[in-house]
This record gives sequence, C-alpha cells and structure tokens, in this order.
Amino acid sequence: MIKKTAMLLATSLWATSALADNANLQKQLEKVGATNVKISDSVLPGFKTATSDQGIVQISQDGRFIIQGKVFELKNGKVVDITNNALLSELNALSNEMIVYPAKNPKHTVTVFMDITCHYCHLLHSKIKEYNDLGITIRYLAFPRGGMETQTAKQMEAIWTAKDKVFALNEAENGNLPKELKTPNIVKKHYQLGLKFGVNGTPNIITESGELIPGFVEPKELVKMLSE
Repeated sequence: MIKKTAMLLATSLWATSALADNANLQKQLEKVGATNVKISDSVLPGFKTATSDQGIVQISQDGRFIIQGKVFELKNGKVVDITNNALLSELNALSNEMIVYPAKNPKHTVTVFMDITCHYCHLLHSKIKEYNDLGITIRYLAFPRGGMETQTAKQMEAIWTAKDKVFALNEAENGNLPKELKTPNIVKKHYQLGLKFGVNGTPNIITESGELIPGFVEPKELVKMLSE
C-alpha cells in the first residue's frame, strides 16, 4: 500500500511539473506574439511541439530554442513529412463540416483547402470522378484567398451551411454562385486551420499523414504520390 501511494504521488508530481513546464513554454511563445498556443509532445528529443494561430514550431523544453519549418522522419527507408501531425486532430474534428466526395472503393482520403474563384480548384473539381475512380475520397474545406471580408468568403459560408452542401458546391463550380451572402463563421474556422497548416494559396491538399501538397495534382499523379 505504501509503495502504491508513493508511486501515485510521484506520478502526480511529475504530471503537475509537466503542466507547469508547458504553461511556461506557452507564456514564452505568447510573449513573442503567438496566440491560442497549445503544447504537446514532440518527436524531437528535448523539444515540445507548439501549435498556435501562427502555425507549428518545435520549442526546446527549457524554452531557449525554437525551430520553425518541416520535420521529417526516416521510416522504413522512406522520408516522411510529419510536420503537421499535431494538427490532424483539429482537421478531423471538422469532418462534419467538410463537403465530401467519397470513393466507392476508398484507398486514400485527402482534404483540400479550396476557393470557389480559383481556376485550379475548378480544374481539380472537374476531375472529381477520376479521383474517386482511383480510390481517392476528396474532402473540401473552405479557404477564401482574399480573407474573411470578401464576397467570396460570404458566398462560401452560404455553400458550407446549405442543406445540400454537395449540390450547392456543384452549382457554384458550374457558375451558379449563391445569391445569399452569410457572415463567415464556419469558413473562418477552416481558413484559420489552413493558415496553421501553412496554406497560402489554393488548392492545397492535406494527406492522411498531415503532409501538405501545394497546388493542383492530376488524379493519376496524386494516387501515385499517396501510394509511395
């Protein structure tokens, strides 16, 4: 009983210490302008992963060093981009808000940040059947390139809050844009998450592992990339 109590006490002290350390790291980042900071474990020894409205960084546990940029892992002889792993839970939490075009025999799922005024988004959308036939499910999130104060953002909010979101998006892609404009609420969440991922244009494709693929990719090329 004494041993068990001692173990519980040690575990409690360690957890309290870890929370305190995380709080200190959060304060350090807030001092340099980061907002909505969340601290989690990092794959890098001696570091923590910090996500904020400004993106992802690795911060040393003593708060002295910050690494910004891509993090790769050598795994089974392959180089894997794991930079955005910490954002995957946030991404998948929005699954009910996505406009989804499912493959009948799904092999891969990608999430695409798109803008209804983007030429290459139109091109990608025109090939939805090809992606689906190759086993790729497409999930759309909204990313109005001009920001939240634009007509496009308000039109996209109308699409993403429509009763039949797929129909509304298909109509917009066919040139029949929504007449009703809505204040971007859902779209604002999508946009902010896109910024965290490092999206700065459209389309941007997020793989199941969190890797960001910028720009339009032909269906056959995309399935090749996802299968590697």
